Amino acid sequence: MVEPSELLEPVRCALVLQEVQRGVVGTPSVLPALAEECARVGLVEHCEALARAAREVGVPVVHCTAETRADRLGANRNARLFAGVAKAPVALTPGSGSVEPAIAVDERDLVLPRHQGLGPMAGTELDAVLRNQGVTTILGVGVSLNVGMLDFAFDAVNHGYQFVMPRDAVAGVPAAFGESLLDHTFPLVATLTTTSEVVAAWARSGSGRL
Repeated sequence: MVEPSELLEPVRCALVLQEVQRGVVGTPSVLPALAEECARVGLVEHCEALARAAREVGVPVVHCTAETRADRLGANRNARLFAGVAKAPVALTPGSGSVEPAIAVDERDLVLPRHQGLGPMAGTELDAVLRNQGVTTILGVGVSLNVGMLDFAFDAVNHGYQFVMPRDAVAGVPAAFGESLLDHTFPLVATLTTTSEVVAAWARSGSGRL
């Protein structure tokens, strides 16, 4: 078993934020119950801490956001989740505040919007962007444990990446179900850790790509 500290070496790692955007984890949200759970666990604050620590050691920070055109051209219509989001009073319209990352974006960061799908990897530029930087470990954070992060973890593993996930920088609803996934499903495909453990590991490692 590879230790988390080895997987998190700055030269091989990237921090990828899945839908940590104002219209999802903030207020108002297309998924209000999920946003409430994010606030309860301090998801945005933990993501901010991870992003700061990542930049200090040269770990790439990639914000993967979801957006949908007002006319829904090209958007998914093949699951109840998409129908529910389409009826929400908040629209994830390109260029609107709802698609902006919920944490500050540094000039070194990448922002990769997607217009379809359940997670940030399938049918997007994310895989190529990471491989072009020599990334072999994805530190995945964001929402939701129910669908998006599960899809992300499976896709990352299917693409050959190691997937590391801080338990306190993700959220799902209801909270008990999210905890159950973290206890019984994610450990089968991901290495679980915490924000403080990741920050400490990077502090010990020193600079990576810088």
